[in-house]
Amino acid sequence: MFKLGRRSLGPALKAVRVSLNTTAAERLGLTATNRSHQRGSQYNSNGTLASTNTSLRDCSNQYDTRRRLYDSPNFQQYGIGVPDGEVANTAQEAETIAKKIGGDDMVIKAQVLAGGRGKGTFDNGLKGGVRVIYSPTEAKMFAEQMIGHKLVTKQTGARGRICNSVYICERKFARREFYLAILMDRATQSPVIVASSQGGMDIETVAKETPDAILTTPIDINEGVTDEIARNIATNIGFSEQCIEDAKNAIQRLYQVFMDKDATQIEINPLSETSDHQVLAMDAKLNFDDNAEFRQKEVFSWRDTSQEDADEVKAAEQGLNFIKLDGDIGCLVNGAGLAMATMDIIKLNGGTPANFLDVGGGATPEAIKEAFDLITSDPKVTAVFVNIFGGIVRCDAIAQGLINVVRQMNLRLPIVCRLQGTNFEKAAELVNNSGLKIFPITDLQEAAEKAVDFSKIVKMARDIDVGVEFSLGI
Repeated sequence: MFKLGRRSLGPALKAVRVSLNTTAAERLGLTATNRSHQRGSQYNSNGTLASTNTSLRDCSNQYDTRRRLYDSPNFQQYGIGVPDGEVANTAQEAETIAKKIGGDDMVIKAQVLAGGRGKGTFDNGLKGGVRVIYSPTEAKMFAEQMIGHKLVTKQTGARGRICNSVYICERKFARREFYLAILMDRATQSPVIVASSQGGMDIETVAKETPDAILTTPIDINEGVTDEIARNIATNIGFSEQCIEDAKNAIQRLYQVFMDKDATQIEINPLSETSDHQVLAMDAKLNFDDNAEFRQKEVFSWRDTSQEDADEVKAAEQGLNFIKLDGDIGCLVNGAGLAMATMDIIKLNGGTPANFLDVGGGATPEAIKEAFDLITSDPKVTAVFVNIFGGIVRCDAIAQGLINVVRQMNLRLPIVCRLQGTNFEKAAELVNNSGLKIFPITDLQEAAEKAVDFSKIVKMARDIDVGVEFSLGI
């Protein structure tokens, strides 16, 4: 699926990134749609982008949520209320938009694909990627300090994310804030609407501390969201009587977006009842199914690779499924299921994977070369675990390709190689006779243990600044 982050609800979507993060379903304990090769797009509707990094344990369920875009489809086209605002790509545009909005109470939001922007810090020292502004002059001033600079948040890591644009919108005061999400739920084999009276905060916290405050409603795909269903949801989460009808309409229209755009998730947080009794989607994130790219050309045209990890973009161009993680053992595997099992067994043996990398069914020499380029570009990597099942492609051909790549790149990292399948004996013989630091091991547990051991040795050697050599006798 691909994701969009929060931006203007009125204009169209604009950018995408690759990012491993949790879906609302997973954070709420639901079983989200899980397609290992599916990418996702998520956007937030009124001008902010957020991502929640997962732990390694979560990786096996998360590969459908890698791509995220910001901005939103034209919610106003669907009759969904949003704050008045627009996206600015320059400081001058920000000033012009602020003048157009009028008034002296507005908000400027950095368009960066990460959560926690309000508490983030720019590389120039500016505090906060979401600021209240009181004039067009302030809009221009803050836009100058945001656009072209990296915003560092708790979710971006130290590298931060470049801010290419800002969103200027009118400031609205919420009388009540609610949470609403429409998700694909594998457990019920249907869309499900998750709603709560406690919006405007982390839904994970609500699910943990006050689970009774969360209302879950499965939707019959053939019937959709009826008036009765939508009205019951609006009533049960606490909309006031004069806003029930508008809330009902908003829920039904959001479901229509969900269906029309082939979304797998729409998350509105908060869906607000304002002091003047309007129902507004103040913030939104949406995921879209990559399998629908052929009929969602416009949605998928909004990708902005500047908001993506450069290595993940490169991998996608080469047809590799790659996600960078925080560990130090590089993984090169064919097949998403085997890749996730490989990461699990590394973790169980005390190691930490540096990446998820599925080279697909081919495992050609070209794919192996690109994979090693990606893995070794990470300076934290201290060992590489190659785990390939040779089916159509013979193991000896894979081994020869691996040997050629290691020689060509003059790699000095220890490589644990587990090749199973057609001609695996010949593959082991080729590797053993290569004289390279490639260690063929057939048992998965033993291979994982050795990869973790090598990683620890290399890391220790780096810490004390000494060289280390390995021999095939280890």
